[in-house]
Amino acid sequence: MDKKIATAGWGLYPLVAASVQRARYLSDLGSAAPPILPQGNCRSYGDACLYERVVSTLPLKHLLDFDGQRGLLRAQAGITLAEIIRFALPRGFFPPVTPGTKFPTLGGCIAADVHGKNHHAAGSIAAFVESLDMVLADGSPVRCSRSQCADLFWATLGGMGLTGFIYAATLRLKKVSSAYVRQRTIKTASWAETCRVCTETQHQYTYSVAWIDGLQTGRHLGRGHVLLGEHASARELEGKPPFPIHGDGRWAVPFFLPGGVLNSKSLKAFNALYYHRQVRRSTEALVHYDPYFYPLDSVRGWNRLYGRRGFLQYQVAVPYTDGAEVVADLLGRIARRGVASPLAVLKTFGPPSEGLLSFPIAGYTLALDIPLRDFGTIPFLRALNKTVVEAKGRVYLAKDAILEREDFAAMYPQLEKFKAVKRKYDPERRFRSCLSDRLGIT
Repeated sequence: MDKKIATAGWGLYPLVAASVQRARYLSDLGSAAPPILPQGNCRSYGDACLYERVVSTLPLKHLLDFDGQRGLLRAQAGITLAEIIRFALPRGFFPPVTPGTKFPTLGGCIAADVHGKNHHAAGSIAAFVESLDMVLADGSPVRCSRSQCADLFWATLGGMGLTGFIYAATLRLKKVSSAYVRQRTIKTASWAETCRVCTETQHQYTYSVAWIDGLQTGRHLGRGHVLLGEHASARELEGKPPFPIHGDGRWAVPFFLPGGVLNSKSLKAFNALYYHRQVRRSTEALVHYDPYFYPLDSVRGWNRLYGRRGFLQYQVAVPYTDGAEVVADLLGRIARRGVASPLAVLKTFGPPSEGLLSFPIAGYTLALDIPLRDFGTIPFLRALNKTVVEAKGRVYLAKDAILEREDFAAMYPQLEKFKAVKRKYDPERRFRSCLSDRLGIT
């Protein structure tokens, strides 16, 4: 484990030299020398998955048990959502909550308490985790749940890998009748209309997400497409096979693009074409789950489009009270500065989970991909964070690389409770990350 390799999250920033140990057995988790970080598939965007010493859980990717009557799947932490889908979908089950990519590990999803397009209806993945099998700082195994070591359970859900190794988890899957989604797309002309459509339809559809043209200003600010969805029943398939599973990427980006390719002019042109490709205000279609839930997974290595400097994914959540105005202000300031975000996504959140550092709060959440063409971008986004703090909002730790300690403490009111649980189970601060060092999570 002495050889160092350059590692990064999906945003390619920052880059960290790390020693990597691969855990193949349960005993490998307890024998790792501290300080250490459990690491999955590095699909978080910033520095949450990075440290100078990491233990990769990717070899721990086995299915351990499945109850087809109740949809309960017990699997090791290193299995990816893609592997879960390949097993579960032909049996009529699907992940109950999924982020926008199917390549994170189960352990990573739990550590980030991930949310999806259905948070307003179903909550985060925490609502579907029955129990966790963990290895603590002293090497001892423990099972935790809502009724057993509950403090550790709720600190681990959203705890970014800082409470111990997740060896395995039991997850309650969602019963589905097919691999397809009945999608309705509503074209909106302004930010006010986008917010109105999102809030009016969120209780009518299980899944809801809006693509936003983040480069517009004035009356076109926030225009976009709202994509609503429901799992399609077998009778809606019109002769299609019920459970086809797509591959892991039909195209690939083989090299890093020059830094200037994704500029405001090229992206404005792309956004305009994408926005106007839908002529009618509302359309309906039957789509496979892959392009609906994981549109970017069809392009392997798409993060290389941002060049070697990488990018920041900036995701915030703000309460419904004045939330639309706050997000409009953030979008306007970003557009006026000329920050070219090729991807801007809006979703609505329901009530939060009990995870102590879980991200979602009832309100709006906005996610932006921001190329790191110059490092003046970082202080600019930190200034935006002050507005988020004033609005009683927060930044998503699984995507963050720039948040400052005082803003983090203001955004997460249960931070001290989390620290107390961490001190109880990890008194020598064995589990650390670049994110925890940066934010002072000890």
